[in-house]
Amino acid sequence: MAAELTAHQLIATHRPTLDQALETIRTRAYWSPHPEHPKAYGENGSLSLPEGKAAFDALLGTRFDLDQPGTDDWVGAEISPYGPELGITYPHPDIDTLLPAMRAGMRAWRDAGAEVRAMVCLEILKRISARTHELAHAVMHTSGQAFMMAFQAGGPHAQDRALEAVAYAYVEQARTPEAAEWTKPQGKRDPIALDKRFTPVGRGIALLIGCNTFPTWNGYPGLFASLATGNPVLVKPHPRAVLPLALTVRIAREALAEAGFDPNLVCLAAERPGEGIAKTLAVRPEVKIIDYTGSTAFGDWLETNARQAQVYTEKAGVNTVVIESTDNYKGMLANLAFSLSLYSGQMCTTPQNLLIPRDGITTDAGAKSYDDVVSDLAASVNGLLGDDARANGILGALVNPDVKARLDAAAGIGEVALPSREIANPEFPDAVVRTPVIVKLDGAKPDSEAAYLEECFGPVSFAVAVDSATDAVELLRRTVRDKGAMTVGAYTTSDEVSDSVQETCLEECAQLSLNLTGGVYVNQTAAFSDFHGSGGNPAANSALCDGAFVANRFRVVEVRRDA
Repeated sequence: MAAELTAHQLIATHRPTLDQALETIRTRAYWSPHPEHPKAYGENGSLSLPEGKAAFDALLGTRFDLDQPGTDDWVGAEISPYGPELGITYPHPDIDTLLPAMRAGMRAWRDAGAEVRAMVCLEILKRISARTHELAHAVMHTSGQAFMMAFQAGGPHAQDRALEAVAYAYVEQARTPEAAEWTKPQGKRDPIALDKRFTPVGRGIALLIGCNTFPTWNGYPGLFASLATGNPVLVKPHPRAVLPLALTVRIAREALAEAGFDPNLVCLAAERPGEGIAKTLAVRPEVKIIDYTGSTAFGDWLETNARQAQVYTEKAGVNTVVIESTDNYKGMLANLAFSLSLYSGQMCTTPQNLLIPRDGITTDAGAKSYDDVVSDLAASVNGLLGDDARANGILGALVNPDVKARLDAAAGIGEVALPSREIANPEFPDAVVRTPVIVKLDGAKPDSEAAYLEECFGPVSFAVAVDSATDAVELLRRTVRDKGAMTVGAYTTSDEVSDSVQETCLEECAQLSLNLTGGVYVNQTAAFSDFHGSGGNPAANSALCDGAFVANRFRVVEVRRDA
């Protein structure tokens, strides 16, 4: 295969970006090569906002051909959470044909070496970035995110996470030198001399099982970590969110081919309705790595049954915020209100349980009872979402009927402090847009515990009354230990409480945000600096991103001979 992009060209173009990424994961400072503002696109080959929308519209109702082997059918039934049917069909794989074809390109990909693999991955990312506006519409109309969130989280933030994964992958592979001259003294005899060569070798085909809510943000780290470490990647999207990952696969295949590699190193596996192809693929002997984001039930099944593979899962958790005291009551309420409202709470990092002492809290605005805190938080949410246009931009649309069912059922669990209301979206009349509900519960009652100790994914939060800060921290500990948490938040002016919460999170391995009152929220993480999940509690067995997320996707094979 003739390469249009040589290794020299790729390294000259992308090595500075990789070097900056390597430095940033070392310092944990802020940096992003991917602009967050829509107006930053439209030059140097990138699509502008109107061009991106036109490119998305041109895909609707078409057959999405990828020219990959083993296509035996065309499938697809995506319906936008905003109402319209996408009408796009995708190649359905004959697995027995596709998997061997994917393995065929592994040798050349392995022999290219870690640096060239990283450069090709960065070329793929460059092309993805150029089409951020097109991908933003694809994410919006499969996940229900509002456009600006789909643009940022589905575009530059996802691309940052991908680059972060490539950087970690390169570090781990470069840790071992390519060659070594080994000499062992033998006293009066001649020394023993060996020539040793060390090669990072991918494990085999990596299966990426995509999610409905964040198809690119959650999907890109595993995709690029596996590809950069020498593995072909089979992308199995969520059936309601195929398009963002299908576009990604198409871009990756084009870049691989132009760099002289087999495009079948990245392929798509779309499925028929109800087929459950993920279970079939997950236990295939060719599949050696699995990345999954979704329900605990299927994550547990993968960890139990896909024994031939390294399995990386992000599952359900019960995210908790301890509210003991604050020196910025207004800022605390505003920060929590936005955290509860963003994308209608359909984030694995959204707070669910707010633990508040039943005797109230101390604040810079005076003492506040439990009822005061809850009612003031409800008022803050109402103030944030009082304007329907602004609310639509924050909430987006409910991604599927299950979220609406949980939202409706939550009102019957306890006293409703903040009822959910319907919001009309003038541009998309069929969109289901709902504000959050806040339900008051007594933490001491067993029936309440049964409700708040299970994840209720969506715009549902429980204001749980506890006897004291000590009880709150103990409930936090039990929640993280038994149910897991992707995020923990706490508000306190007490050094003792702060130390107790921090120690609990260290012991139970949960990521903590303390006293956030500004423009950073507990449910947001920054690539290159923040860790998403810890891999140390039941919510996830890996973190995005750290060395452990990439290091076991390859092994080092040694060849030694007499020097």
